[in-house]
Amino acid sequence: MAQLSTPLYTQTKGKIELSVAGAEHLASLPLRCMQQEYPYKTGIVFPDSDYTVAPINYHPAFYGCFDWHSSVHGHWTLVRLLKEFKNLPSEAVIKKKLTQNLSAANILQEIKVFKNKENRGFERIYGWSWLLQLYAELYTWQDPLGQQLAANVEPLAKYIAQSYISFLSNLAYAIRVGEHTNLAFGLSLAWDYASTVKDEALQAAIKSAATRFYANDKNAPVQWEPGGYDFLSPSLEEADLMWRILPAAEYQKWLHEFLPGLYQHPDELFKITIVNDRTDGKLVHLEGLNLSRAWCLFNISKHAGANEAAIKKLALEHLDAALPNVVSGHYSGDHWLGTFAVYAIMRGL
Repeated sequence: MAQLSTPLYTQTKGKIELSVAGAEHLASLPLRCMQQEYPYKTGIVFPDSDYTVAPINYHPAFYGCFDWHSSVHGHWTLVRLLKEFKNLPSEAVIKKKLTQNLSAANILQEIKVFKNKENRGFERIYGWSWLLQLYAELYTWQDPLGQQLAANVEPLAKYIAQSYISFLSNLAYAIRVGEHTNLAFGLSLAWDYASTVKDEALQAAIKSAATRFYANDKNAPVQWEPGGYDFLSPSLEEADLMWRILPAAEYQKWLHEFLPGLYQHPDELFKITIVNDRTDGKLVHLEGLNLSRAWCLFNISKHAGANEAAIKKLALEHLDAALPNVVSGHYSGDHWLGTFAVYAIMRGL
């Protein structure tokens, strides 16, 4: 297992600060694979033999890091770290690879897959949401390169945003799972995008769906968590979404009814997850669960209205348990866990 000589982050009086060495360490993970073609797990439906070619032909932007969504959020990771740190040693090579991958021509080629009728649900919900998050990060990057790349990615972001609105209008039930199709996590990322770019139509669709599916939920069955393949907590992702949707006082009332244990003994509610085999692509999901729980708990602690210190302490415990294993030396986890680490740390800032 790769080890750092210095910590990824420091904590002073509950405030987290990612170190430059830590940022460079986490950047090295997507940087290593963003232009690595194989192994690759394609998720498309082949409508005809035209797609029986190397994935780089139909995914010229996001062909690396094992699968489409991991490639997308790997790009997000690199952009976010460039924005946070002006002195990353790998800055030049990151910018070069971002420029190569996120060209206007490459993005237009990517859109063709989504416009194919057999693939209108491709990467729904997880990949859609990370693409919107990537665009929002580029959109707010006050750098000439950032503005150019945002312009390049914008057509795909707008296409996915509109697809989200259409999808939500037809969705009859919430998707309450611990993997890629978890609806609450996707809506959280999509909401943040919509808030950033002032997409009022998407915000309205998300608010309507979240209210329809979650507003009356009580007593989340957390005893059923985690599932053996989970990298997202269905209950915590829902609670992390709803502070975005409800006014503060309503959210706190809702949270008291949905996760009453957070106000009593949160450490008894969510135990650190056990990972028995980090070489197994499904079992290593549980390492990501520790990180995603951390970011949810960080966010929830700021809006719960009470017991903030205990909830945040639990978030830090999950973060500390997972970070030493973000780089295990096994591609099954290394190609995606860096993003989860960065996302979690940034929520704890």
